Amino acid sequence: MKRPLAALLVAGSLLGALLDEDAAAAGSTKVLVPPPPAMVRLPRATIQLGSSRDEVLDAAAHCNRDAKTTACGPETFANELGGPRVEVPAFWIDRREVSFGEYQHCVRQGRCRPLPYARGAERLARSELPAVFVTWDDARRYCAFRGARLPTEPEFERAARGTQGRRYPWGELFHGALANHGRWGVSRTEGRDGFDELAPTTSFEAGATPEGILQLAGNVAEWTSTPYAPYDETDPPGTNVDRVVRGGHYLAPPAWLRGAARLHEPPSTRAAYLGFRCARSDP
Repeated sequence: MKRPLAALLVAGSLLGALLDEDAAAAGSTKVLVPPPPAMVRLPRATIQLGSSRDEVLDAAAHCNRDAKTTACGPETFANELGGPRVEVPAFWIDRREVSFGEYQHCVRQGRCRPLPYARGAERLARSELPAVFVTWDDARRYCAFRGARLPTEPEFERAARGTQGRRYPWGELFHGALANHGRWGVSRTEGRDGFDELAPTTSFEAGATPEGILQLAGNVAEWTSTPYAPYDETDPPGTNVDRVVRGGHYLAPPAWLRGAARLHEPPSTRAAYLGFRCARSDP
């Protein structure tokens, strides 16, 4: 008998609320730790990756309207062209980004490396904020600690755009109150969305996907497991190439919050705008 999605989400939260058995001064004392994000199951689907030429032209026009100058041309978003039609098997994905508090639990267990917040970013070391300054390998290690993995690029786009290829996680039209985003200008942060820097991982519920997945646009850009290459490149990428980063971030203007927008970073990158969430293949 199939269980409703809401029940699965609740079950995921309860499963995550396990007792932490860190070796503390109290000896055998067990301390409750924050549960990992509940996961949402997305069924198998065939999707079209990337953007059409008209969609790229529209993204460039949107970018220029925001910048009030010719800041973007079609080449700005050219890496979205030529995407294949792919079948994405059923999978599970975190409902929200991995938080600093959850990552720290992995550090205390000796399974994850400490993050360099002490170099001037102590203000961001709050349990409810997303874990940032994570390299690709840091993110991969954390997900493995949870028995999960990083999502692939097709999985992230499937989650953000649905099966019909919507423009943003919430629908077709951009709305500044539905994501933590940036802007063009001397100051790249946009305080009118409610946050000058990072937002808690549970924020912007109104901007969730129809399945209830939060912040697939904005707040932090998110690592995927996929090596970066133009869609039309036929040679397989090497082992130490950039990795695809998806979702835009709190400094990114709206055009980079679209579900098709592609960014990429070297695996060793650490940045205040770069975080992650985990995924798991469906049994």
